[in-house]
Amino acid sequence: MMKIKGVQKVTLIDYPEKVACTLFLFGCNFKCGFCHNPELVIREDSDDLDKMEFLNFLKKRRNKLEGVCITGGEPLVSLEKDFLKKIKSLGYSIKLDTNGSFPEKLKEFIDEKLIDFVAMDIKGPKNKYLEIINSEIDLIKIEESIILICNSGVDYEFRTTIVPGIHNSESIEQIGKWIFVLNGGKVKKYALQGFRNSGKFIDEKFKEKENVGEEFLKNLKDIAKNYFKKIEVRH
Repeated sequence: MMKIKGVQKVTLIDYPEKVACTLFLFGCNFKCGFCHNPELVIREDSDDLDKMEFLNFLKKRRNKLEGVCITGGEPLVSLEKDFLKKIKSLGYSIKLDTNGSFPEKLKEFIDEKLIDFVAMDIKGPKNKYLEIINSEIDLIKIEESIILICNSGVDYEFRTTIVPGIHNSESIEQIGKWIFVLNGGKVKKYALQGFRNSGKFIDEKFKEKENVGEEFLKNLKDIAKNYFKKIEVRH
C-alpha cells in the first residue's frame, strides 16, 4: 500500500529546470547505513497523508508548479500507476528517484509515459554493492535499470552519494567503467553528492562521519569525466 509521509511544497533544486514539489513515500528494500531518512525506511514516525488531499493541492498550484518529484525510501516499492495518471492528467511533469531494483515496474511507467525524468542512485561499485545496501538483491536488476534508463528517451541522471570510508577514486573508476560498458559508451549525466552529516541515519556509526569536502568531490569529478558526458558536483 502506498503511504505518503511528507510533501515539500516548493523546490527549485530537486527537478532540474522546473519549479516543483517533492513527495516522500514510505518503504525501501535497501538498508544503506548512511541513509538520512530512516523514518521512511525502517520506522514510521508520522501518519499517512491523504492522496486526494495531495492531488487537490496540485490542482490549486497548477499555475505555480511545473513538476512533481517522487522520492522515498524507494518509491517503486508501492507507487501506484493510477496515482501517476492522476498527476499527469493535471499537466505536471514527473521526476522519479529510484534505486533501480524494480526495472519491470520502471519500464511499465516509462512505456506508458508516466515518468518524464529518472534519477537513479548508484550506491557503489558492483563488487561492493550488496555490502553497501545491506540487502540481498539480484544485481542484474540494477544493470537492467541502468540500460533501460539510458535507452528510454526520457531525461535522466545517475548519482552517487560520496561517503567517507566507502567511496574513493578507485570506486568512482569502477562505477564509471561499469556503467560505461553497460551503455556501450559515455553516459549522459552523473552527479557526485557529498555526504552531509544530518545527525540521523539508519546506522548510528555514520553520526561520527565528517562532511565530504568540495575539493575531494572535484578530484572524483576528474575521474568520472572519462565515463560521463556531464558531471555535477553537489556539495
